[in-house]
Amino acid sequence: MKINPKFFIGLGLLLIVGYFLQDLVLSDSQYIIGVKKKRQEKDDSFRRVSGSPLSQAQRDTFKALPYYEPDRAYRLDAQYQGFTKRDTARMTTTGAQPETYLRWGQATFILNKQEYKLTLYRRAFGPDTTLFIPFADRTNGLGSYGGGRYLDAAVPAPDDTEITLDFNHAYNPYCAYNNSFVCPLPPAENRLNVEIPAGEKAFHE
Repeated sequence: MKINPKFFIGLGLLLIVGYFLQDLVLSDSQYIIGVKKKRQEKDDSFRRVSGSPLSQAQRDTFKALPYYEPDRAYRLDAQYQGFTKRDTARMTTTGAQPETYLRWGQATFILNKQEYKLTLYRRAFGPDTTLFIPFADRTNGLGSYGGGRYLDAAVPAPDDTEITLDFNHAYNPYCAYNNSFVCPLPPAENRLNVEIPAGEKAFHE
């Protein structure tokens, strides 16, 4: 029986597409497992006496922090622009004294077909191995902590033009759990007019 060569071409294309789909599914699965593992590690750290922002009474009843379900759509590749002149910024806090940071750069990203920008900061004093990104969005007070949340990102190399913003790892400031802590508040330039239902939700005792 003579087989049409187009059959083999079509079969080959199906195998290639199937391979990439399988790879994508496995990649998403591994990503979600990684996110959940980090969340479990954070829960474990909150149960310990040392370093936990929770009081003894809170730890006695603590089970787990509440999170939005991991969604890879909120792991975004943003355009990065490092600032040539890194001015200092006095960031308002929940206490009486502001904290000083360096305005390190800016990330521009697309979400829901709209462009948004976030200013990236770095501590002005003391060691700091990551960039600090305090932000507010339209979930604040409606699912997430009303005072805004934080995000960390690796410091790009001087010639890098992209940076990854993974909102699945967005986390609450310590003052969301305990009023004895003083926390920086997201500045006006980092208040986003969009919902980001990713990362940590509001903490309920």
